[in-house]
Order: sequence, then structure tokens, then C-alpha cells
Amino acid sequence: MPPEHGSAARIRVEPGDKRIRAYLGGELVVDTTHPLLVWEGPHYPVYYFPAEDVRSELLQADGGLAHSPSRGDGRTFTIAAGGRQAAGAALRYDSSPIEELRGLVRLDWDAMDAWFEEDEEVFTHARNPYTRLDILDSSRHVRVDIDGVTVAESASPRLLFETGLPVRYYLPRTHVRMDLLELAEAVSHCPYKGQAQSWSVRLDGGLHENQAWSYPTPLPESEKIAGLMAFYNEKVDIHVEGVPQERPRTKFS
Repeated sequence: MPPEHGSAARIRVEPGDKRIRAYLGGELVVDTTHPLLVWEGPHYPVYYFPAEDVRSELLQADGGLAHSPSRGDGRTFTIAAGGRQAAGAALRYDSSPIEELRGLVRLDWDAMDAWFEEDEEVFTHARNPYTRLDILDSSRHVRVDIDGVTVAESASPRLLFETGLPVRYYLPRTHVRMDLLELAEAVSHCPYKGQAQSWSVRLDGGLHENQAWSYPTPLPESEKIAGLMAFYNEKVDIHVEGVPQERPRTKFS
């Protein structure tokens, strides 16, 4: 069942213009140039599709029901494609109080093997057309401390400003105490920046897990942060021009 956020009055819908495709088991499940973007939550939209653009022969009614205070009662379908099955991965709100959703099909993002916006594969979630990234060269002095130990310091950071998130300070590796950092197993994806590596910091025998990250090969629009290191403002002490920065409260805290 998709997450619930607020009442019907707060659900925002908007027609999209991109060609959207999704695959399961290597088999095409949906192909449309008329997606509907639905903000079920505040940060990014979910795609809903015209039923005629979804391969109905791959959908099997499984008797499942999904209730949403805002979107009404929906029926779930199992998707069988490419020798794979994704139980309850398709959803229809045929009697939704939100008229625009009636007759559309919602596919669970994580249940699919691959998603494409036009001919570019997209990871993690659909891109928000109102999210903007600015990556700017700066001469502001940035210092990163963990438990009173300076682990990075630079007067030539690149600052990444992303809608809805705190500013991120990306520092050259030559300005980071890489002797204190250990590559972690965690890997994350961003639909705007690409695949990131996670780094932990070892101090006095203690490991501070997942304190930093880097994008070895970011997406073209974020190439300016390739190979640079950023630390979680939420977890470390950052000083900018000597002024300590307040730790923000985000989903990464």
C-alpha cells in the first residue's frame, strides 16, 4: 500500500510530458507519454499511468485492497512478467474521490527492475520537476570535525544547493583526512546525482559509520562533484568561515 500523507485536498496532481517506461524481468510493463504526477508526499511525485498504456495481460487481480483516506479504496494486482511476479505491485483507484486518479494504474517503484524517463534510466524515485540543483565553486573556509578531531578542511569547496535539503559542502579529497576514512558497504542512489559510495570515520579505535559520501561517476548534470567528499551536516560538526553550523533535522539525522 502506498504511504499516506494528508487529506484529498492536499494531494497534488499534474500531467507529465516525459515518456515513461518500466520493466519487470526484462519485459516492458508500461510505456506512456501521458503520465500523471501525483504528490502522495511532500518531496517527490509518484507516476500514475493511463490503463491503456499498461500491459493489462501482465496484471492479475489478486483480491487485495488498499485504503487511503485521501485516494479512497483501491484494488491491487500482481504483475507477472519475464518469469517474475511482483505481488500487489499494481494499484487502481477506480472510485477515488480524486477524479483525476480514476482509471489510472499506479506501479510500485521498488517492485520494478528498471525505470526510464525518455531513454535515461532513473533510480530511487521519480524526479521532481520542481527540484533544482546548483553546484557552485566557493572560497568559503569549511572545516569538518568529529568528536573534536578535524577530519577535513578546505578553502575551495563546492557547495551543492538542492531544493528541500540543507546545503552540502563537497571537499577535494586532498583536503580530507582520507587516512581516517574507510569505505563502507552502503551504497545509495539519487535520481539527480547518481550512485554514491558511503564512508565511515575511524577515530581512536571507534568507528563512526556512514559519516560521508562521494559520487565517483555522477550523472552529467552533477559532474562538478565527481570524486569530491561530503559529510552529513546532521552527524558532524561543520564550521563555515569559523562559524559553527547548526545540525539540521532531516531524514538523514
